[in-house]
Amino acid sequence: MNRPAPSLPLPRSDTPSSQVLGELEAPIRSRDLFNNRPCVYIEHEGMIYALRATRAGKLILTK
Repeated sequence: MNRPAPSLPLPRSDTPSSQVLGELEAPIRSRDLFNNRPCVYIEHEGMIYALRATRAGKLILTK
């Protein structure tokens, strides 16, 4: 039997969303993020960053 997913609390306007959601926010899996690509480019505040996974399984973020 399928049950509806519980709804997350809505953030108050005076509280940062990361504090409201806390541990309820699900992590993004790296394999879903990379999707068989060697590198993912991320734009943050007008700058481009490259996120790569090493052969040893570590993540490297470079500008």
